[in-house]
Amino acid sequence: MTDQDQQQAGRQPVLEAVGLTKHFEVTDRFGQTKLVRALEEADLALHPGKTVGLVGESGSGKTTLARLLALFHPATSGEIKLDGRPVSHSKDGERDYYRQVQLIFQDPFASLNPLKTVRYTLGRALRIHGHARKGADLEDKIIELLGKVNLTPAETFIDKLPHELSGGQRQRVVIARALAVQPKVLLGDEPISMLDVSIRLDVLNLLANLRDSEDLALLYITHDIASARYLCDSITVLYAGQLVEGGPVDAVIQQPRHPYTRLLLDSSPDPGRTVTAEGRRAGLFELEGSLGEPPNLSDPPPGCRFHPRCPFAMDECRTELPARTEFPDGHWARCWLHQKQQSHLLQLDEEKR
Repeated sequence: MTDQDQQQAGRQPVLEAVGLTKHFEVTDRFGQTKLVRALEEADLALHPGKTVGLVGESGSGKTTLARLLALFHPATSGEIKLDGRPVSHSKDGERDYYRQVQLIFQDPFASLNPLKTVRYTLGRALRIHGHARKGADLEDKIIELLGKVNLTPAETFIDKLPHELSGGQRQRVVIARALAVQPKVLLGDEPISMLDVSIRLDVLNLLANLRDSEDLALLYITHDIASARYLCDSITVLYAGQLVEGGPVDAVIQQPRHPYTRLLLDSSPDPGRTVTAEGRRAGLFELEGSLGEPPNLSDPPPGCRFHPRCPFAMDECRTELPARTEFPDGHWARCWLHQKQQSHLLQLDEEKR
């Protein structure tokens, strides 16, 4: 471990979710109310200067978790902590929270007022949060923000409306607006998925540079493990509202320890990824072909929600979600395959004694 890693390990999370759960009540066309169990007891920690990737297929609960962390929805249960303290839901407490935690949306056009110029969009954020006054001070701060997101020369962009900008330029304006409040945390909800492939790498590099220069904690939500590997320090895998695996990015990608993570990897082409023989042994499995559809979260399967699609499902998988199995490299997984192996190893140790 390098000196920088040791220093980082001693820093407390700036934003933390503890046992975060969200159930939505929905009414069908017959007037019957159903409970959609979108997220179950999620734990997540974001550290300054680090990027956590949250990966999973559509409908897994990634956006729900991001919106809970942004205080867009109240949690059904669980707790959100900012700088180690539970978040206050008073008006002043929430305003202070919004100054420090900003969400970047997937669609940059929908998140900008089409009738307002870049000058108005950035200037309003600066004024509301008290980071600039009117006149020359405001103008200078707007130009500085545009420079941070590489929209230069600023005079070319400052008076444009959103429809006069490309998708990549609009997303940079959205990022600049988030930076205007001087946040500690950025929550990126698939921030590159609606951009042209040719400019996605530029936006990822921009986020990485801002994370390093501003010491930001960054949550990067995606279904693309290849981009998560490029940007992130660690990866957390979400399936049908349950966190199933997490750890350092290379450990998760090279040695996937949950069958669902392996399915994601096999379905995502990544020329830079090579699963070693050691990784295959550590993963304990090989997957082939399609494994069906994700479950309906208004009537989720009991136990591990992946068990209807898992070729290795056991009786325990159908009744109970296993505890986290921790590995020496900081990697963890919730899978009965490892719980069984761990129990077997403990039994062997006892027999040797």
